[in-house]
Amino acid sequence: MIGRMRERVVAACDGASKGNPGPAGWAWVVADDTEAPARWEAGPLGKATNNVAELTALERLLASTDPAVPLEVRMDSQYAMKAVTTWLPGWKRNGWKTSAGKPVANQELVVRIDELLDGRSVDFRYVPAHQVDGDRLNDFADRAASQAAIVQQAAGSDLGSPEPPASPDTPKSKSARAAGVKSPRRGGGSSSRTLKAKFPGRCVCGRGYAAGADIAKNAQGWGHPECRSADV
Repeated sequence: MIGRMRERVVAACDGASKGNPGPAGWAWVVADDTEAPARWEAGPLGKATNNVAELTALERLLASTDPAVPLEVRMDSQYAMKAVTTWLPGWKRNGWKTSAGKPVANQELVVRIDELLDGRSVDFRYVPAHQVDGDRLNDFADRAASQAAIVQQAAGSDLGSPEPPASPDTPKSKSARAAGVKSPRRGGGSSSRTLKAKFPGRCVCGRGYAAGADIAKNAQGWGHPECRSADV
């Protein structure tokens, strides 16, 4: 829970699935008073759809924040946001059936989110993903969820994890490109660390790697250790 009472908490959450369905992960991040990332958590889901990952991220965020404090949630998932702000009341009235009479997809997660939303003030705000100089919190959650999906390992501020690597889907700002600025990296020792990939994937060099292969973090994600210092 949040360490001290605040008038409002600003946060973001996101999910990722590499294949949809495929290796998936979720993440949330809570901001400090300047709206910079302050506390975060990410985790693996094994093989799951993007919608499951998005809903799981929201459920974990709601469960990890104080229900007595108003919360602003920034998301780039139209599905997850509409599920809980637009469609949910009708689903409940229909006995958790859609307007077509079919069972609501991912019902267990939606029911859990509904329980966590009960009696608390939550303002949902849609923010587009992968934008140049876009929302800082959403970008952080996006990167953390993507990393969790790729490496299938938990991470977060409570675990002392470094900031997740930059997403190859988000272009640099014009000012950063003009200045030759590279994406920031934290935790100096982490760049030399290698892990065994739990799922096959594709390195930023364009070549794939198999499950069980050694992978290392670079400025744009995870890939071959020899590509760690490559200018890609």
